[in-house]
Amino acid sequence: MGSNTFKESEKTEEPEVVKEVPQKKKKKGNPVLKGVQSVLDGTILTRDRVVQSLPFLFYITFITILYIANSYYAEKKIIEIEKMKKDLKELRSEYISTKSKLMFSSRQTEVMKKIGLYGVKESLKPPRKIFVENDTTKAHTK
Repeated sequence: MGSNTFKESEKTEEPEVVKEVPQKKKKKGNPVLKGVQSVLDGTILTRDRVVQSLPFLFYITFITILYIANSYYAEKKIIEIEKMKKDLKELRSEYISTKSKLMFSSRQTEVMKKIGLYGVKESLKPPRKIFVENDTTKAHTK
């Protein structure tokens, strides 16, 4: 068998210069479809613009969560206020009815009816004032 050898070509050829032929512009797809596709496959997260704007996006997300929480808190407080108003109205009506019952039962005629059962009668003599000239309470405390 023979040995492999490298043959030098006798002609020195210069490489041909290939001229680039301008390619026809490809039709671009639907930009909305490309946007949705980049979101679904995750390539949108690798873009430099998105990576640089992540702190701002986190800030906006945080503010949005605070806004939602604040609205729930406000609705809860409004419900509590309405409940308190209802309770206050109910307690006020109870207060007025109890006060009117007390005023009725504290009349002199009503008191006399209640204590008449125990044998107590109304005094017909008016009360008299008792005047003390010397203070006798000091003598007893010593």
